[in-house]
Amino acid sequence: MSIIKEFKEFSVKGNLVDMAVGIIIGGAFGKIVSSFVNDVIMPPIGVMLGGVDFSNLTIVLKDAVGDTPAVAIKYGAFLNNVIDFLIVAIFMFMIIKTMNKLKKQDEAPAPAPVEPIPTPSEALLTEIRDLLKNK
Repeated sequence: MSIIKEFKEFSVKGNLVDMAVGIIIGGAFGKIVSSFVNDVIMPPIGVMLGGVDFSNLTIVLKDAVGDTPAVAIKYGAFLNNVIDFLIVAIFMFMIIKTMNKLKKQDEAPAPAPVEPIPTPSEALLTEIRDLLKNK
């Protein structure tokens, strides 16, 4: 089998296409969540904490000298990313929980197995077998 043919079979499989669509939508959703956190959630939290802008919260390890920028730990940006993650995780949990609930409702309970009715010859053989066991 040629490499091109193998690649074609691999690339058009349903799971691969579904995964690609999910990654693209996930990337776009990540931008929306980042904007939501940075532009909607963090400003009111900053106001409640006395006008703090979380994205500017830093711990300066070494001040800027000349053209050399300051060395700082940007924990405010880290807090924004943690909140981004939590929102995405909660949202995805709720989607998966809802999908599992809908999937369970769609699945009907399996019917109880029905024992087959023996044919007359099977019934006769079973009777003979039982008589031989008792002797």
